[in-house]
Amino acid sequence: MTTRKDFIKMATLGTTALSFGKLNAFSSPVENNDPVNKPIVLSTWAHGIPANEAAWKVLSAGGRALDAVEMGVKVPEADPNVHSVGYGGLPDRDGRVTLDACIMDENDNCGSVAFLENIMHPISVARLVMEKTPHIMLVGEGAQQFALSNGFKKENLLTADAEKSWKEWLKTSEYKPIINIENHDTIGMIALDKQGNLSGACTTSGLSYKMHGRVGDSPIIGAGLYVDNEIGAATATGVGEEVIRIVGCHLVVELMRQGHTPEEACRLAVERIAKKKPAKSKEIQVGFLALNKKGEYGSYCLQKGFNYGVYSNSISNKLFDGKSYY
Repeated sequence: MTTRKDFIKMATLGTTALSFGKLNAFSSPVENNDPVNKPIVLSTWAHGIPANEAAWKVLSAGGRALDAVEMGVKVPEADPNVHSVGYGGLPDRDGRVTLDACIMDENDNCGSVAFLENIMHPISVARLVMEKTPHIMLVGEGAQQFALSNGFKKENLLTADAEKSWKEWLKTSEYKPIINIENHDTIGMIALDKQGNLSGACTTSGLSYKMHGRVGDSPIIGAGLYVDNEIGAATATGVGEEVIRIVGCHLVVELMRQGHTPEEACRLAVERIAKKKPAKSKEIQVGFLALNKKGEYGSYCLQKGFNYGVYSNSISNKLFDGKSYY
């Protein structure tokens, strides 16, 4: 005979088991038999197109996504005509080019550098931080010393064009970055390789004419970049302060975990920024780019004008416009 005490005990165990089942279902990717779109690489902005070319050489040969994203973003890092990444990047208001970068692999390993000067490839330094140190982030002089001790050379990254633009800016010193020109400060790249593993990289010279010492979202794991190999990956671009406020890329990945498509996840993150700062959000750009384990991808941004490059077996490195909130 079942007593009242036994009944309550059985009911409690049943509820616990049900809750545990829901938790497991929420925490794990949905099983499906759909074909996976792999390999594939995505990157932000038009300078992502040549970056994708370099990444695709690695991916199409069966290489690791981590190697692909590092090789990819090194292209704009070394391009003097790209004024928001690496060599040729517009300086801070003191005329100094300071760089931020991070990288993350399929095993939750990550490395980052911030406020780094005079080093051509901060993304490669970030990878060495990940692989050679017990830390995730090195900054400033410490990051530079680490780079130099690992064979990097000290180089002047301020080009004549960038210096000319800075001196022109000094005439008014008015800090009002132009949407889609001076306040998209990043290349973010995310990739899925033939083995079904994800990785991502993000690198920047930061906002043009920023205060000396300013660091944005790009080197911050969870803000400018996040990878969860069970779910997907996301990267961000735009005014980093607003991305940091909502831990944007971690949010996008968690929204994909809940079942949202990559585009829906990016849209919900953008809407959160717009609702928290409605007046400011009309004057700035923020964009997110996301990729899930099935190779599905999407983006969303605040303002029109954000675009991203896609390279896969079916799409030969094309630029697409992101959907926008405004």
